[in-house]
Amino acid sequence: MIIDRLYDEVQRKGNVCVGLDISMDYIPANIRVKYQDVDETIFQFNKRIIDSTVDIVPIYKLQIAYYEAQGIKGLIAYKKTLEYIKHIGSLSIGDIKRGDISSTAKMYGKAHFKGDFEADFITLNPYMGFDSITPYLSYIEKGNKGIFVLLRTSNPGARDIQYLDVGDSSLYYHIGDRLSQLSYKHIGTSGYSPIGAVVGGTHIDEAKSIRDRYKNMFFLIPGYGHQGAKGEDVALYLRKGNGGVVNSSRGILLAYRKYEDGEESFDRYARAQVLAMKEDIESERRL
Repeated sequence: MIIDRLYDEVQRKGNVCVGLDISMDYIPANIRVKYQDVDETIFQFNKRIIDSTVDIVPIYKLQIAYYEAQGIKGLIAYKKTLEYIKHIGSLSIGDIKRGDISSTAKMYGKAHFKGDFEADFITLNPYMGFDSITPYLSYIEKGNKGIFVLLRTSNPGARDIQYLDVGDSSLYYHIGDRLSQLSYKHIGTSGYSPIGAVVGGTHIDEAKSIRDRYKNMFFLIPGYGHQGAKGEDVALYLRKGNGGVVNSSRGILLAYRKYEDGEESFDRYARAQVLAMKEDIESERRL
């Protein structure tokens, strides 16, 4: 089962998920000059980041909007990057945050769990209703795909909707309880389900409650670094050092800008940032 693969990768490599959310102005000028074509420029930048970190990173996340913004060639880079991650035996998250009616969701499933944009996991938005989630379950039942569903996100606007009172608890708990009911049908040998949740690392007040309430849900945890979350914050969402991956994008991709020789060695500085982040998280992990 795909979640057991991810669990094992985290056990071996740590919790850092590198977010390959690539804007063209993130890429050093020497790379842009060398390759010129948008798709090859982005792919070659991604490839060097991946090659320099794959032994210490369990999974990579690609936010599709950054690639869509570059048009067809951006989507070609998205495709090539996902294919390369698969080729080297690593894991990927297509951060697509889709949420639509059942018939449309079936097409999104076909697009992102098969064919050109195939990823191991995708992110989904449940706030249109759970019939927007169920079309993906057929892929999960086969054991080789997983989803991370938005639960309580890291952005300030999360409180506008996710914290609304529903009965005696917040809406995000209502979403989580429904997800938990689905997840129990698909528990792997690791004790986790491939039906996971996105929980923002910047909101720590409810962290222990969320972790205790959803023991079998694996978490994708954004918000580290640029958005303000620290190792001590995101560690609250882990169990015995596992049960979640912590995403960082700009903090890793742009680490090279702190150094005079950064453009030539951007991949080396990305690796150093991953190692520093890994140490920060591991120093704070709870049992």
